[in-house]
Amino acid sequence: MPKQTILVTGSKGQLGRELFRAVKNSEDLNLVFTDVEQIDITNAKKVRTVIESLKPFAVVNCAAYTAVDKAESEPELAFAINASGPANLAAACALTESLFIHISTDYVFGGGESEPYKEDHPVNPNGVYAQTKAQGEQAIFTSGADYAIIRTAWLYSIYGKNFVKSMLRLGKEKEELKVVNDQIGSPTNAEDLALAVLHIIRHPDADKAMQQIFHYSNSGIISWFDFATEIINYAGLACKVLPIPTSEYPTPSPRPAYSVMDTSKIRNAFNIRIPEWKESLHKCLDSLLSPQKD
Repeated sequence: MPKQTILVTGSKGQLGRELFRAVKNSEDLNLVFTDVEQIDITNAKKVRTVIESLKPFAVVNCAAYTAVDKAESEPELAFAINASGPANLAAACALTESLFIHISTDYVFGGGESEPYKEDHPVNPNGVYAQTKAQGEQAIFTSGADYAIIRTAWLYSIYGKNFVKSMLRLGKEKEELKVVNDQIGSPTNAEDLALAVLHIIRHPDADKAMQQIFHYSNSGIISWFDFATEIINYAGLACKVLPIPTSEYPTPSPRPAYSVMDTSKIRNAFNIRIPEWKESLHKCLDSLLSPQKD
């Protein structure tokens, strides 16, 4: 039986690199990894040419503009990558009848709730980054493609720049760190998310994913202060972590006060086990604390 071809965009990001690591020895999937050099998702003609030539079973879009604060001063670029890019990919997938799996974010919600967000909760994006991600989702809805949008939150991994690696670095450099304790959410290990994406692609009922939104993050509800404290303590660093309110740490773009998402839909649809946040964090830290990754 020939391998199913899966096209991955944004392969140099955290999720793209975890997907690559997860399928290095795959016998059933042929993943074609691309980044902006091979396929600029803002170029509709290029996107269509590549996807029509490959005719993949699925396209996994890991490409995104993720500099939340910088987006406030680069709105055109953020919209091009986060809104026009997914629209181009979805339109091409509609032509080839490829499943389009798009990664979105908890930021599409306003963060003003106190109960976990379900997939059908109305979006209310604040700030340029959030607005671009919400617009990208909307473009996919009307594209005619068979899509699965997976919203995630607080993504980290052994690769790239992220909160976990920043806390490790700062914890070694400083005697104390101040971290906000009034922004609540659930961290997501990119390795777990990559495995969930592959699980859906391989699932005999993969068609359940079509025209659906799913939420995925590790289980548990914590603050950034809780997250930082666990990182510092597990790493055995002497740095003291102090809680502060968001008002003491202003940023150009607003942050959601409450980012917790209900993940029961993806768990039930595909029988996916979602690890608890400490379990996944410790696994990542074990890798980072011996030998160092870039």
